[in-house]
Amino acid sequence: MYRPDPIKKVRSAMIADPDNWEIPFFNFVDDFRRIKDLSMVVEPLEPGHPRFDALLSSTIEYLCDERRLETPDWVWETPSLKEPWFVSGIENLKALTIVESPVFFRRRNIFVLENFLSRV
Repeated sequence: MYRPDPIKKVRSAMIADPDNWEIPFFNFVDDFRRIKDLSMVVEPLEPGHPRFDALLSSTIEYLCDERRLETPDWVWETPSLKEPWFVSGIENLKALTIVESPVFFRRRNIFVLENFLSRV
């Protein structure tokens, strides 16, 4: 069994250093793929940081689909962002991310490249 509340731990790390959220975020993605344990994400997030809450919910939805696991109910309650978030922050990639962004992210107004969660 995985240690309790890893989703809350990663969100706390992301909020603590919002300019460097990528490392704890991708460590969480790697852990979820390696462990494949739904208990990592069963505890709902209390609303607190709209961008990171939406990103984590979209990511959990994506990973559950990838691993053929049932998406936790709380994920569906995470609202879309009011303003689009182009995660790369690179102006020249905006059009490409609109086209490529997986539905799991687009539904929450987050735009990423198709390979956003791809790891080597």
